[in-house]
Amino acid sequence: MRRVDHRPSRRAFLDVTGALAAAGLTAGCTPDPARPRPSATAAPATAIPAAVPATGRHQAGVTVPRPAQHNLLAVVADLAAGAAVGPLLAELGDTIRALTAGTDRRLLGLVPGDLTVTVGVGPRLVRAAGASLPGAADLPRFSRERIDPRARGGDLLLQICASDALLVPVAAAALLDQAGDRVRERWRQSARRGADVPVGEGLAAPRNLLGFIDGIVGPHTAAEQRRDLWLSGPPEVADGTLAVVRRMELDLPRFAALSVAEQEAVFGRRRASGVPLSGGTAASGPELGAKTPDGRYLVPADAHVRRAHATVVGVGLMLRRSYSIDEPAPGLLFISFQNDLRTFTATLTRMDTSDALLPFTTTTASASFLVLPGFDRRHPLGSRLFG
Repeated sequence: MRRVDHRPSRRAFLDVTGALAAAGLTAGCTPDPARPRPSATAAPATAIPAAVPATGRHQAGVTVPRPAQHNLLAVVADLAAGAAVGPLLAELGDTIRALTAGTDRRLLGLVPGDLTVTVGVGPRLVRAAGASLPGAADLPRFSRERIDPRARGGDLLLQICASDALLVPVAAAALLDQAGDRVRERWRQSARRGADVPVGEGLAAPRNLLGFIDGIVGPHTAAEQRRDLWLSGPPEVADGTLAVVRRMELDLPRFAALSVAEQEAVFGRRRASGVPLSGGTAASGPELGAKTPDGRYLVPADAHVRRAHATVVGVGLMLRRSYSIDEPAPGLLFISFQNDLRTFTATLTRMDTSDALLPFTTTTASASFLVLPGFDRRHPLGSRLFG
């Protein structure tokens, strides 16, 4: 895969070589004999995370692993004129299997650990396969967007995640090398998750840059995922899902100027614990009808948890794997998975009217993708849809 200027990206090169240098330079240096050697117990080796199978009914990187890895790189690209999507996807699937198995020489000796790669195709490619298929509709425009044309839409999504930050740019470079001239990159975003906070019922979620626990609500049980996450038909897309990817800048100074009580009123949850302002536990969800003795809602009318509540909006649940970013500006890479695009669009439309959180956000990139069903050696990635 190459960028639109058809030259190797210096930034991408530095991402890889810099990451490798950070890990490898000290190992190759001659030790100073005058410096005491560290004891065997001073720096215990970090355990390598368990491998995540790349093949199966669903693609990895959506519900597995749980909780999600701490490092992510999203790459959005377009298919070059004349390039065949089916063979490209099949090759990417083979590369993903080799990378996650640790057999691809382009890993440069790194152990794959819990590396996952999730591939989605954009509305233009889906419409070419069938205008009525899920994922064929473009994501509409919303308020509070400041999006360059290059950062809106796209034909291909590569979501690359790993606990080891070194693996992410190295795996991306291998996938882009495999794609070659057949795709042209639109934009990319590196991001990371904060430390996971237990929220009850065996679930954990990270904090975002605003200090609040992010991604508590979602289709977490198998039954919820069958209902709201995985596509059940047509057969070409069954067991896939729909992804929305949006990059948002956050106005951190203005939010930080609020008192803690004011910040909690924006979200409708306690900042420290994630517990709704109506009480209960973080995982139990808010009681939207609960009021104070003088008749005020405990969860304010414009609080984010009320405006985005699935029952109030009248849609299913969306699974969020949100990550924090610090460039090009501090913010959030919002990624949601759902089996109906209306789950996202109806929610954001309702938030647009009076959600107290939105004035602190500006969206700078936006796209939606059909995340393809799972694959294996006999059934290449994308083969059901693109043959």
